Amino acid sequence: MASVVKRRVPQSPEEWVQCALRYLVRVDRTVAQVERFLMSKGASATQAQRTIDRLSDLRYLDDRAYARRWVEGRLARKPMGRERFKAELLAKGVAEALVDGAIGEVLQAVDEEALAWRAFRLWPNGRRALPRQTAQYLRRRGFEEETIERIIRGCTDTQGSEA
Repeated sequence: MASVVKRRVPQSPEEWVQCALRYLVRVDRTVAQVERFLMSKGASATQAQRTIDRLSDLRYLDDRAYARRWVEGRLARKPMGRERFKAELLAKGVAEALVDGAIGEVLQAVDEEALAWRAFRLWPNGRRALPRQTAQYLRRRGFEEETIERIIRGCTDTQGSEA
């Protein structure tokens, strides 16, 4: 029978910082995610806030930088529109003002239609999809309706010229 190792609850401010750092080492996190983690480990609201303040002072936590890095990474791997970026970052607990700023900074030089075409080309069903399916897919990816209409028109024009 395997024994379960139970960690004791951190007591000192430094132990809470060490606990949070072990959590941060695995993957980049938001302030809200670290706060939820600390509370789940038994930290009081005050202990969690002091730990977050300390980690922020040490530059281990920065939601603005997190949001920018996250948008840049997702843009490279999984193209999507502004609304999808915004929804996903808000779900991670990043403040709306920081989300809007990060998206604006990263996407300022990006053409949404080119991004939508890239998302469409990466979609395995793209070549065989009906216009309705294409529209649904691009909506889920967070693209604006005008952009979706242009992509569908472009697909229809391309299919018509291939016949």
